[in-house]
Amino acid sequence: MRKTAAAFAALGLAVLGVSATATTAHAGPTCDAKWPGSRDGMVRAWQLDDCSGIYLGGTGSYDSDWGNSSGPFQGSDENRASSVMNSGYTGSYDIVAFYRLPGYGGGYTCLKSGEKYADKISDNTFTNGDPVDNRISSHRWVNSCNHILT
Repeated sequence: MRKTAAAFAALGLAVLGVSATATTAHAGPTCDAKWPGSRDGMVRAWQLDDCSGIYLGGTGSYDSDWGNSSGPFQGSDENRASSVMNSGYTGSYDIVAFYRLPGYGGGYTCLKSGEKYADKISDNTFTNGDPVDNRISSHRWVNSCNHILT
């Protein structure tokens, strides 16, 4: 009986340890510092984890092709994002959907306004199974989404 109780106690501690690690794993001190302080209607992207490296851009609008020569994201911005931020206004269409291909094609994944940012997207996939890191080619604001960045 004591062995069973000890096993359950060890399992409980292991679960708590995993939970504590998971809670702190996504803390982004640089993203925290770059948060605008209040919602300003923007989506932003950076080349490296934790909202660092080259600032690829930001906009309050849509962009169907991050690799073309028009729109808020251009040229080499396509397939370079490793962290993203959603400081969009809350309400309708406050979720940013990121797409694998230009023209909102391929798979997608989303960042809800309540999440504020995803400081490391390398552990996420699009709905088609492709990794998200360095693979975003377009984005738009949507009203709902069932595949969320973590």
